[in-house]
Amino acid sequence: MKRYIGIAAAAAVMIFAGVILLALLTSGDDLFADSGSRERIVVLNDIARTAEAHRSELNIPEISGFDADFVILDTTDNVLYAHADKDIEKLSVEAAIMQRYPYRYLTDGGSVWGSVILLDDGTNGYRTLRVRFIAGVCICCAVILIGMIVFGVYIKRNIITPFIKMKKFAGNVAAGRLDEPLEMDRDNIFGAFSESFDIMREELSESRKRELELQKKERELVAALSHDLKTPVTGIKLAAELLQMRLSVKSETAENEIIFVKDDMEKMSEDAEGILKKAEQIDVLVSDLFASTLDDLGEFKVNCCDENAAVLADIVKSCDDRKLAVMGEVPTVIVHIDTKRMSQVIGNIISNSYKYANTVIEIGYGLSEGFLEMRIRDHGQGVPVDELDLITNKFYRGRQWTDSGTDGNGLGLYIAKTLMQKMNGDLIAESNGDGLAITLVIPLS
Repeated sequence: MKRYIGIAAAAAVMIFAGVILLALLTSGDDLFADSGSRERIVVLNDIARTAEAHRSELNIPEISGFDADFVILDTTDNVLYAHADKDIEKLSVEAAIMQRYPYRYLTDGGSVWGSVILLDDGTNGYRTLRVRFIAGVCICCAVILIGMIVFGVYIKRNIITPFIKMKKFAGNVAAGRLDEPLEMDRDNIFGAFSESFDIMREELSESRKRELELQKKERELVAALSHDLKTPVTGIKLAAELLQMRLSVKSETAENEIIFVKDDMEKMSEDAEGILKKAEQIDVLVSDLFASTLDDLGEFKVNCCDENAAVLADIVKSCDDRKLAVMGEVPTVIVHIDTKRMSQVIGNIISNSYKYANTVIEIGYGLSEGFLEMRIRDHGQGVPVDELDLITNKFYRGRQWTDSGTDGNGLGLYIAKTLMQKMNGDLIAESNGDGLAITLVIPLS
């Protein structure tokens, strides 16, 4: 802005200097003077002929009617008639010559009896033109200055001020102050840019919030998994110590060889089964953590291919360790799925049913507009209606289970729904007070 003010001031000085120079250059009275101009000669001749014709009566209207300043002198420079507002007391032919006034001698029968002098040196029109020209230049300069001032105000308001605001806004963004919006003025040429930058600020703010929320959830996940992993690890240690103790007792009481009775075999079998179940719990927790990490990294990929729908029954049998599933007949169709991912989906649903319901699991099938619907239903407590849309969110656990002490991290149904959507299907949760029903919408080939 200082540079613009300096340029405007320099332009103003140059303009006024030009006006002054123009006035000085045109101040000479002889500039453009033309004493022999045709118009003045014609007027002078007309006055002379009229005066010669009316020598005895010079006050007649024919002479006073001329629209020009003139004077009639006799041969001794006495004024015979004057038609002028100027001082003519010392006027003579010699003085008229010096002042460049046009003149002509008056004759009568070949003799000179006087002279007529036209009091116009030819510069009156120039003086008027000069005054008007200077006035016009001054007006033009004033208009230019006003225009420069107005343009300067416009530049400051519509360009410089928005740039200053954007500079301040960029500093706030760089400093992490994303809650201070950028003032927008749609009337200036940067209005759209200002709006775009403010949208960018909002997106950065939302991204930061999402990042902080994700970091919080990651910490919560680590804490939850640490707690969940601690329980089966403790169980494994206790089962292993118990098994080791029993073997040690047998070793101490036996002399040559160790004999296990049926009761010992059953107890050690139970210990081994406990170790196996705790190991399976750890495997599920680690698998969920790994799957969630892959999803965050954008590497949760599926490789779908055409499969006979009968493969779904095989997947259920492999996931139903407690033999609680009761399956209906699978339609004879071809589905387009990733068998490995589908096994993960069904495994998570059955595992949740074991954990929260532990009842018979009814599995039925139906066809609907290019999809195979697989309905998996238990008869536990179910889920409140207002939580049905939330149970498939990452890390969400129902209110009734959050403080119940039941193991879980809120990833099972989230992973299942994500995988179904990646296979161009969907997962729908329903509950009518008698357990929870999960419907898998599986695309047909």
